[in-house]
Amino acid sequence: MGSSRREDYAGDLTDIRGICVGHFTEARRPTGCTVVLCESGAVAGVDVRGGAPGTRETDLLHPVNTVERIHAVLLSGGSAFGLDAAAGVMSYLEERGIGYRVGSIVVPIVPAAILFDLLVGDPGIRPTAESGYQACLAATSGRVKEGCVGAGAGATIGKLFGFPHAMKGGLGTASASIGRTAVIVAALVVVNAAGDVYSAKTGALLAGARTEAGNSLRDSMREISMGKSVLLSKDAPASTTLGIVATNARLTKSQATKLAQMAHDGYARAIRPVHTPRDGDTVFALATGSLVAPVDLGAVGAVGAEVMARAIERGVRRAKGIPGFPSYSDLQR
Repeated sequence: MGSSRREDYAGDLTDIRGICVGHFTEARRPTGCTVVLCESGAVAGVDVRGGAPGTRETDLLHPVNTVERIHAVLLSGGSAFGLDAAAGVMSYLEERGIGYRVGSIVVPIVPAAILFDLLVGDPGIRPTAESGYQACLAATSGRVKEGCVGAGAGATIGKLFGFPHAMKGGLGTASASIGRTAVIVAALVVVNAAGDVYSAKTGALLAGARTEAGNSLRDSMREISMGKSVLLSKDAPASTTLGIVATNARLTKSQATKLAQMAHDGYARAIRPVHTPRDGDTVFALATGSLVAPVDLGAVGAVGAEVMARAIERGVRRAKGIPGFPSYSDLQR
C-alpha cells in the first residue's frame, strides 16, 4: 500500500500474505464463483444477517464446534444449485493433501454461500463442481479482478421496485493497515443487494432502483418512507450480499466471529435497506495469524467495517452493464 499505487486502487484481499483469490466466470451466461484459498489454514468465523441465506458448513464455524482452521471459502452464483461448486474446491484441496485430518484421511472443510442470479440469463446454467475446481486453478496472490467476474458476474442491485428497474452489481475488494502497526484488514464482497448502494465516504447515492424512465435513480429509502409499494413479498427476486473480511492478526474463533459481526456495519453503511427478509447477507471472517503480536479486536473490527463498505462501493463502480441492467458508469454518461 505504498505511494506508487494508483489513486483509485483501494487494496486487495490478497494484501494478506497466504491468501489467494480465484474466479470462474461462466461464458454462457452471467454467473460464476469465486474462491478464497488459504492453504496454510485460517481461523474462521461467520455471521448471517439476511432472512434468506444459502450456505454450507457454516455450523462448523461456531466457536463451540470442533474445527479450528479452514483452508478455503467459496462464494457462488446459481442460488442453491451453486453450492455444488464447493465440491470442486474440496477435490482441489484433497488432491494436495490439505484439509481436516482424521488419521490418514484428509477432509477439506469448505464453507460456502450463494446468491440468487437465476433470472439473469438461462437459469439452467449455474456453477458446478468443475467451476469451483477451475476457480482454484485460477487462484493467485496478485491483484484481484473486480466487477462482473466470478460470483459477481450475475449480481444485480436495486430490486425493491421490480427486476426491470434493477442495475448491475459486481465484486469488489479493499484493504487497509492499522496505524503504524503491521496489522492488515481486507475485504472482498459480491454486491447483489435488494437495496440501493451509497458511498460510505460521501453519503451519495451511487446505484440502485431506477425510475420508470430508467435513466436515473429513484432513491428507494425515500419512497419507502413515503409509503410507496415495494417488492418485499415472497414473489420478489431474492438478493444477497456475500462478503469476506480477513486479517493477518491471530484471532480465536470467537474473535473471528465478532470480526464478521462488526464487518456487517460496512453493509449497513453502503446498502439501504439491507438485511431484508429477501436477502441472504453473509460475512465470513478469516484470520491467518501470521502476525503473532497482540491486537485490539475492536480496532480490527472497526477497520473491517470500513474496508467492507469501500469494497461494496468498488464492486458497484467496477461493474459493467449488460442488456437490461445498466451499470453505475452507464448512468453517469
